[in-house]
Amino acid sequence: MQIKDREQVEGGRERITVVPESLDDLWHLQYVLEPGDRVAGDTTRRIQRNDDQMRDTGGEREHMWVAIAVDTIEFHKFANRLRVGGEIVACSREDQLGFHHTLNVEERDEISIEKRFKPDQEERLEEAAEATENPDVAIATVEEGQAHVHTVAQYGTEERATITGPTGKGEFARERSELFAELASVLKRLDVDAIILAGPGFTKQDALKYLEKNEPEVAAQVTMVDTASVGDRGVHEVLKRGAVADVQQETRIESEAEAIDELTRRIAEGAKAAYGPEEVKKAAEYGAIERLLVLDDRLRQERGPDGEWDVDVDDIVQTTEQKGGEVTVFSSEFPPGQQLANLGGIAALLRYRLE
Repeated sequence: MQIKDREQVEGGRERITVVPESLDDLWHLQYVLEPGDRVAGDTTRRIQRNDDQMRDTGGEREHMWVAIAVDTIEFHKFANRLRVGGEIVACSREDQLGFHHTLNVEERDEISIEKRFKPDQEERLEEAAEATENPDVAIATVEEGQAHVHTVAQYGTEERATITGPTGKGEFARERSELFAELASVLKRLDVDAIILAGPGFTKQDALKYLEKNEPEVAAQVTMVDTASVGDRGVHEVLKRGAVADVQQETRIESEAEAIDELTRRIAEGAKAAYGPEEVKKAAEYGAIERLLVLDDRLRQERGPDGEWDVDVDDIVQTTEQKGGEVTVFSSEFPPGQQLANLGGIAALLRYRLE
């Protein structure tokens, strides 16, 4: 996610201009936007021409700029778009004011969002922007005599190292272990969450065995993928197969799974944990929350007119942060989020047990 501009506007609201760069960014935006926000961007709209000056064309689509008062937000995962609907409150054609319109926000579309941002919504935008700037997955492609290391970010890939050298017999032969050691050294220096080890044949398996023996922490991050090539072509094969997206999703699931496993363990032992809105609110007021776990779907529902809780979810989030706790918003799409839903959609790991 690119955050291109941000400014304060009247009424204590803020206007942030963003460019989503991936499907993940569009997914994040659905949890930033709420009814009543103002969203603006370029679009096309079918215009009926029935005036005296121009004949009716049956409704041609025209490019225009619109700002809408948000009413509905729908994330269409398989269409790669976020649909934001509402009444047009500003437009490059004044005769369209007051009509309903839907902005179809896709990757690389620039939009501005005007609202009072809640802390977790700002944090979600910042995390999405940080994910763009800081690659979290590396692709190492390996075959006999050469290895290439690329990092992957939402904006593309970047080559970080190329390691070559003769192998086999003779005066200039190079031990395979030297190649693997240099590869291990490069991978250790990268600040990534996961590594995809790819290439043809069995060289990548031997490289993994070397890592498991000599750099077990690096080896623990590795997922293997078969490719016909190495270097740029090998990276293209990895990306085409969706392996990077799979690894990134697995990394997030693992983090959430660790938190939910710790929560269920503590609940079973009667230890430092709380779940359900009333109990978590009490823990927040005492300053006892070390890590707040809240489900994205539940967070959005409780902020809207269909909320069911007797407590204000935003008060819980703000109180937790003000008293030094960490807030983690779980995805409802993954199994850990579904486990959290079974506990009421909100829970907390505590600093101490509440009596």
